[in-house]
Amino acid sequence: MPERKKKSHDFKSNLYSYWKKSRRFRVGIFADIHDALFIIAGIFSAAFGLESFLLPNSFIDGGATGISLLISEITSTPLYVLIILVNIPFIYLGFKVIGKQFAIKASLAIIGLAIVLATVHFPEVTEDKLLVAVFGGFFLGAGIGLSIRGGGVLDGTEVLAIYLSRKLRTKIGDNIIVINVIIFLAAAYFLSLETALYSMLTYLSASKTLDFVVDGIEEYTGVTIISARSEEMRLMITEKLGRGLTIYKGHGGYGKSGVHNEYDIIYAVITRLEISKLNTEIEKIDPNAFVVMNSINDTKGGMIKKRSLNH
Repeated sequence: MPERKKKSHDFKSNLYSYWKKSRRFRVGIFADIHDALFIIAGIFSAAFGLESFLLPNSFIDGGATGISLLISEITSTPLYVLIILVNIPFIYLGFKVIGKQFAIKASLAIIGLAIVLATVHFPEVTEDKLLVAVFGGFFLGAGIGLSIRGGGVLDGTEVLAIYLSRKLRTKIGDNIIVINVIIFLAAAYFLSLETALYSMLTYLSASKTLDFVVDGIEEYTGVTIISARSEEMRLMITEKLGRGLTIYKGHGGYGKSGVHNEYDIIYAVITRLEISKLNTEIEKIDPNAFVVMNSINDTKGGMIKKRSLNH
């Protein structure tokens, strides 16, 4: 009799283990398809904004895309070539600061954008400078935002801003502003003051659209997780994401009966570029986990430190 119970227990244990692995595989596949669709939509939106609005009117944007557009205007080098070349150092920084998976997705997204720019022709929509600045920025910002929702980027400037914030202890938003001021000053010098001013309007339109597409997420996001599998969540955040975290002891209660359960509450701070991966990993471990995310303007200290940036 004990032997039968042991065999039954082993069978149930193996069955549960198989179900768990199978479920995690399915979640991973669906997450990859979900991310790929977002990135593809982002690529075509950005390409449309560039070819139908900005390129024909010699307007630029901020960030790595703006640098590529500016060099293209000065040297007549094809934009699809510059999009790749300019973003290479940002992808390398993304690998060091965020991780391998992000660097791979970012590389594929940027190469995809270059391929679309080289092979797909979008017609010029308007020559009105105000419309070009506003809607060119809108479609470009939407494209970058969609790619972030998919776990990648089409413009690596934000990665540089995160890196500088850790090295120089400055705010990410301030770093982005400084980078773009330099770009627009260069545009005013090499192109014209009027073009630089319209390009600033393009950048404002793109940045606001990007923020809207990623649902208002700021540079950092605080994540609170309540789950029956808190230890697995802890290992996932510390090992897969490489993030520090804080664990609180909590008591839950609801209804008139006042049921009180004890559980660990996990709190971590991540960048918005990691939200897609975190959601996927949480879904794999516990789809019923209670997750709260809130925007953080900036942080100080070691909670978001992943590894030393000196090597």
